[in-house]
Amino acid sequence: MRRTDDHPGPARVLAVCVVHAELIVPGRVGRTAIDKRPVPGRVEVGPLGLTGDHVCNTADHGGVHQAVYAYAEQDARLWAAELGRELPAGWFGENLRIEGMAVSDAVVGARWAIGDTLLEVSAPRVPCATFGHVAGEARWVKRFAERAHTGAYLRVLEAGTIGAGDRVEVVHQPGHGITVRDVFTGGDMNRLATLLAEEPTISDDVRMQIDRHARRHGVFSPTAAVPAGAVPGGNVEDEVAS
Repeated sequence: MRRTDDHPGPARVLAVCVVHAELIVPGRVGRTAIDKRPVPGRVEVGPLGLTGDHVCNTADHGGVHQAVYAYAEQDARLWAAELGRELPAGWFGENLRIEGMAVSDAVVGARWAIGDTLLEVSAPRVPCATFGHVAGEARWVKRFAERAHTGAYLRVLEAGTIGAGDRVEVVHQPGHGITVRDVFTGGDMNRLATLLAEEPTISDDVRMQIDRHARRHGVFSPTAAVPAGAVPGGNVEDEVAS
């Protein structure tokens, strides 16, 4: 499901969110830092994310390719209408709630200038069992995956600070046009092969997603023909199909 964000003005940050409190969750993970809330003022952003933020499950989350997670306000509003409740900034575990940009259709490798930082779109968010538990909605992981409004992970190319109200300026847009939604849905293996060839620093996370799409389609994975890039990626999140 593709769409164009209908916000008339420039894209901007509505809220900057960091961990409010760790939550106890069932299963092997035990604890999660998904509970994020808006914070005032400007927040420092470094290679591994925002000051005041952290990851509990470092085996499946975090790393330089998942340093910052952005989610679109318009997608949040669509979910809020469907669920019949408010979904405030941070509800999706996002660090940045962004207005005026279709974040799930961001092109992999696109570069965003926000405040005095420079961020690069690296991957879609893959919903996990912890997200489903904290959301408290029936079949949430499957519903989120089917909608494919995933939001986008970003890596930090230039550290700095970000605050609510900052503009989001796309300062580089790769010509391949392959989006985080394309990576998540995996409908066109030829396009994913192009992504591998044109984005040499693609994360291990994305390569693993492409491998799974290839198995689903019953075809040879293009990752075998394209060596991994020089920048290591974080591990893929647990996928749950229930």
